[in-house]
Amino acid sequence: MTIEEVIKSTVKMDNAKKVILNIMYTQNVIQDHFNELIKPYDLSGEQYNVLRILRGQKGNPANMCVIQERMLAKTSNTTRLVDKLLLKEYVTRNVCPGNRRKIEVLITQKGLDVLKELDPKVDEHERLFAANISPEELELLNQLLEKYRTQQN
Repeated sequence: MTIEEVIKSTVKMDNAKKVILNIMYTQNVIQDHFNELIKPYDLSGEQYNVLRILRGQKGNPANMCVIQERMLAKTSNTTRLVDKLLLKEYVTRNVCPGNRRKIEVLITQKGLDVLKELDPKVDEHERLFAANISPEELELLNQLLEKYRTQQN
């Protein structure tokens, strides 16, 4: 289905507008499906992202700045996200002994366990959306999106 059919537009659009609408609509479709996947775990996409970042630390704590700079959504309130994960016992938060203004966050075994349970479901989610595209097309799509995202000033 074309983006014009999806949004029921009868107005002629140039390709630049169509690309943006396609990206935004596709992101919403992917996000809605992903949200349904993690809903039974009482996690938001941003909380899941924080857990993935912390797992990537391989047992080392991360401070709030490290988490924030690795977030997909740069506007996320990292402190609030960590607070919610703390209540679920998926992370621990400690004041750094060397610098009392620095907060260190570490994923717990419970947090690792929930990610381990989600990993095959997330893999399947990714395969589902890639199913209609060849490996070469996926590579090209990644290259084009990266090129598209790099704005000329």
